[in-house]
Amino acid sequence: MPPHRRWKRSLALFTALFACALVCGCRREAAPGPDVWATVNGKRILSSEVEKAFRSRVNPDAPEPSHEEALSLKLNILDQMINTETLLQRANKMNLLASDAEVEEKFTASKSAYTEDEFQKKLSEDGLTVDDVKNDIRKQLSIQKLLNKEVAAKISVSEQDITNYYNQNHSQFNVTEPQFHVAEIVITPRPDPNIHNRKNDKAKNEAEAGRKAAMLDQKLRAGNAAQDFSQLAMDYSEDATASSGGDLGFIPESGLNKANPALKKAVLAMRPGDVSHPIPVNGGYTILKLIAKEPAGQRQLSDPQVQQSIRDLLHSRREQLLQSAYLAEMRDEAHVTNFLARQILESAGELPASH
Repeated sequence: MPPHRRWKRSLALFTALFACALVCGCRREAAPGPDVWATVNGKRILSSEVEKAFRSRVNPDAPEPSHEEALSLKLNILDQMINTETLLQRANKMNLLASDAEVEEKFTASKSAYTEDEFQKKLSEDGLTVDDVKNDIRKQLSIQKLLNKEVAAKISVSEQDITNYYNQNHSQFNVTEPQFHVAEIVITPRPDPNIHNRKNDKAKNEAEAGRKAAMLDQKLRAGNAAQDFSQLAMDYSEDATASSGGDLGFIPESGLNKANPALKKAVLAMRPGDVSHPIPVNGGYTILKLIAKEPAGQRQLSDPQVQQSIRDLLHSRREQLLQSAYLAEMRDEAHVTNFLARQILESAGELPASH
């Protein structure tokens, strides 16, 4: 065959192959149905799931979000669901899914902060069912077990790491004024429906507040006040700090000026480990515990609290970094298709509003 014919034949074959490749490359996976907004390794994420999560996050008392704002939030929710499904499939593959017993234990603990009526009301407001809550708990626990095994277990913070951080951030540990580590139990005659404690115990008037304060004072004096304080705070305190045992963290001396004068006076008179008697405040009562007092000055690396704070900080930083990297790797290994994102692009954001 003459050279020019061989060249024409090769060109025709190349053109045909290029056209085929172009067609194949443009061929995309079709959505399994209009209600499927994404798939993760074949597992479908439905529009109804995203819509339910969307409704639970939108404040019913706030103005309705615009069409664009709603779609943007739904895209973010869908992306989170894709991440969750990706990690759940990995947890399942590694036999790390949470058991029914673990789910029930967590569910009971989370529900204990509410009365049955309050709990049902919250479910109704969020548009959720008990099964929805339990499914969410199972996902959270399973993913946490996976990340503990695959990420947290691999993190180590050496003594040299701690020393290096201290030397590079020496000024951070120079305390300019005395610090007071304080915890509190708050009793108020005006119960806040948004504040909960483990026993759902709230005083409804000043007389009940007085009786409750006397009861707690008696419990603290009868037992080990230092040991029992945080448990009693979680059980009875009528403040947002109840869930953390009433812990307010370290407060600088100047910060005490923002507190009720009676509370400031009590803190300044206490020694570490002391627990106050109930202090009358605004018709209710506050019981204080001074956990620790730190003088002003440079904190040394030899201070165990300094070492622990640095260790916690470095561990948290590395954990966040490794979790992000781990999720990125899992997403790369998974076959993910986001049909909602495609529809938004193809319609230039003009998708029909969801109801």
